[in-house]
Amino acid sequence: MSKEAVFTMKLESDLRAAFMAEAEAAHRPASQVMRELMREFVQRQQEAREYESFLRNKVETARGSMRAGLGQSNDDVEASFAARRARFADKA
Repeated sequence: MSKEAVFTMKLESDLRAAFMAEAEAAHRPASQVMRELMREFVQRQQEAREYESFLRNKVETARGSMRAGLGQSNDDVEASFAARRARFADKA
């Protein structure tokens, strides 16, 4: 990947010193560490957006199912599982 852009930022001198010391202790150039941090940030943001989209689609599908009369109410589900629990308790 070619490096064609320069990124300048302001930060506290103690943070810069600590960062530079840690990069040196890891035997890695600070610029390489920053690129990795940026890539990780971009990836986390993309994954978060994809997950939000997945959840929105899942909720909309469920709502459509309920509107179409294909779902069950919470009370029905609770009653069904209470009956199952009772059956298993009787067997034990």
